Amino acid sequence: MLRIPLGGDHGDRPGLPAGMPGGPRNPERGERLTMTSSPQHEDFTPHLHKLFRFEGHHHPLRLAQIDVSDLPHSPELTHKPFTLVFHGPRQGVMPEGFYAAEVEDGPRFDLYVIPIHTRAPDRQDYQAVFN
Repeated sequence: MLRIPLGGDHGDRPGLPAGMPGGPRNPERGERLTMTSSPQHEDFTPHLHKLFRFEGHHHPLRLAQIDVSDLPHSPELTHKPFTLVFHGPRQGVMPEGFYAAEVEDGPRFDLYVIPIHTRAPDRQDYQAVFN
């Protein structure tokens, strides 16, 4: 598994490609763009360490890491599976479910997020998996 590390510069892509599901809206028109392909881990790297605000939940979560599978290439796969890991406060755990999430100063994504076992006593971790 390739892990994109915390800290450092992770590219200069200003956002998601046109058509990302639940992704960018055209701010001038207030519209949501539609998608023709699956999201890739590179679509999220510009948002590493940024806060995501999840609709219906009062605590934002920070995108802490992106884990990319290094499984051998399969002809059936058109992309590498990856997992987004978010950090949030210990109190007020967000239930598992499908959420609209807005990135600070960025696009909107629709994500299925699951709270996961977290050893750190001062936070709760969550994941969103893309197979």
